[in-house]
Amino acid sequence: MTLRIGTAERDSTFLSQGHALKTVLERDPALAPIEVSTSAHASVENANRLEANDIDFGFMASNWIGRAKSGEAPFARAIALRMVAPMNAGPLFFITRADSDLHTVTDLRGRRLVVGPEFSGMTQHARVILGTLGMSFTDVTPVYLDFAEGADALARGEVDAQLQCPIPNKVMTALDAKTAIRVLPYRPADLETLLNAVPFYRHTVMRKGALRCLEADAAQPAVVNVLVTHARVSADTVRRATADIFAAREELPRLNALFLGIGELFEPLRADGSRALEFGNVVLHDGALTAYREIGLLG
Repeated sequence: MTLRIGTAERDSTFLSQGHALKTVLERDPALAPIEVSTSAHASVENANRLEANDIDFGFMASNWIGRAKSGEAPFARAIALRMVAPMNAGPLFFITRADSDLHTVTDLRGRRLVVGPEFSGMTQHARVILGTLGMSFTDVTPVYLDFAEGADALARGEVDAQLQCPIPNKVMTALDAKTAIRVLPYRPADLETLLNAVPFYRHTVMRKGALRCLEADAAQPAVVNVLVTHARVSADTVRRATADIFAAREELPRLNALFLGIGELFEPLRADGSRALEFGNVVLHDGALTAYREIGLLG
């Protein structure tokens, strides 16, 4: 039987990570073959696809999983999600053209902002970030385009800024190569406010030179992205997948740089127990619990 993994839209970071994960997991004969598929609305669609038994595992941003578990909007019903493993903690950052008069994130008020497809995880992040800083979608003109379409609109000057996803990603690399852009910084107090208010964000630094436009280190928020499954998926399947992911924690970053630091994301299990990975009160699948105990991360 084919093991099915849901990711996100074309040229997305989740899709590229999904293909790297496929490379690792298909070495386990009990898990092969593996099908990686796109999901136009990423986290939200993957939760709904898990409920519909259309996929077995799905990439999600950790800000969505608690809503899916509780059946909060935009979810029509509670979904029996279960945690499997962290995938990365990647920066979420706003970009603008180099010739723009925007200087910080709070300058976005009154501007045309690409936030992602309307029901995507990126749009939810935009709402959370702006809301924490005292703004809402009524204070900007939200533009609902995917990563590639949004980057093209920014390059043409049709929008003022775009919320981008973890690097490296093909869209951001191509845009940075052809268009003079800047990453918008946060005022230090605003970044501290955001990180203190939102439990699924972490502090990260986008390093100078990682993109052509990064002429200095840039402090940004990072979201923990995760791999989830449904309660119905067999414990043995989840145990094997979890163990294989952990065993490949040094190889995965070589296959895809988005996995850099994945090993560190498992470490809180040693000190904090299973709750370290149970974002939004979504508990670990029984198979994942077994794997982490066998590995020695949980007592």
